Amino acid sequence: MAALTLSACGGGGKSGGGGDTNFVTNTGGISSVAPADRKPANQLSGETLDGEQLDVADLKGKIVVMNVWGSWCPPCRAEAPHFAKVAKETESKGVAFVGINTRDPNKGPALAFEKDYGVPYPSLYDPAGKLIVNGFPKGSLNPQSIPSTIVLDRDGKIAARALLALDAEKLRKMIDPLIAEK
Repeated sequence: MAALTLSACGGGGKSGGGGDTNFVTNTGGISSVAPADRKPANQLSGETLDGEQLDVADLKGKIVVMNVWGSWCPPCRAEAPHFAKVAKETESKGVAFVGINTRDPNKGPALAFEKDYGVPYPSLYDPAGKLIVNGFPKGSLNPQSIPSTIVLDRDGKIAARALLALDAEKLRKMIDPLIAEK
């Protein structure tokens, strides 16, 4: 839970991390990891806002864009239309989107958020932040703010992270290099 208190719904800032994380931060607040240095995500599964069960491991073979968000978060509201647009545009290229809804004590506001912004993909319901804390290995590019975006490569390994709200252009800059990987 300490990671969640660092910067809830934070804005700018420089991403980084301690120790030997082997990642590069560019000036846009997006970090990436070379293929040889990527670490697999831990188990990321649970109930979605719609009451279905979802295990991100079942999406192996696809690029997975994971967005940590809350309905109460203004930057999350700002980026939601961009995520909905890019999710639709990249689905045919083997990209799957999964949200991780956090700190919404009940599902009502989160479901309204998804409807209002036309979010076409499922979101795991994580009101206490357990997936955020336990779903990513120590020393990897893990979510440290809300919103955060983590991109997994086709092998389920953490390839990129953003610790800020993204527009469509910045989101594509995270995804397009992975689409190009074979």
